[in-house]
Amino acid sequence: MSDTRATAQTVRYRERLTVPLWWWLPGLGVAALIALEINQGIRALPGWLPYAVLLPVAAVVLLGLGRTELRVVTAADGQTELWVGNAHLPTAVISRTAEVPRSAKSAALGRQLDPAAYVVHRGWVGPMALLVLDDPDDPTPYWLISTKHPDKVLAALRA
Repeated sequence: MSDTRATAQTVRYRERLTVPLWWWLPGLGVAALIALEINQGIRALPGWLPYAVLLPVAAVVLLGLGRTELRVVTAADGQTELWVGNAHLPTAVISRTAEVPRSAKSAALGRQLDPAAYVVHRGWVGPMALLVLDDPDDPTPYWLISTKHPDKVLAALRA
């Protein structure tokens, strides 16, 4: 008999990196246009079939692009962790933090980027947060993550 216990966690901050709402109109529009082309090109298909297939596919793609969740949680034992998708980082190994504004994002992801860094970048999210690590067991020098509110993420990590 296995002993499974749920650990109590307090969520300090939660954010989902969803695509902007205005992406839905062009996304569904392109799917409808492709469905129209298929409908006109293959007369043997029922007229509704390309739309019934491609519009839900476009919706699933848009939802899938925005499924990444960022959260700062504190476990019952008092340890705080940052979760980005399935990756997690204990705050004990973070030595410094900084906000990366939209204007500096290109440099941070370009010429200044360390290839060993852990990066979660979403192009539709402007600012980013930089978390410099001090962990001798981990070769990752820092995490660079997209977030809509880097000030709130960093405040939740410090709290």
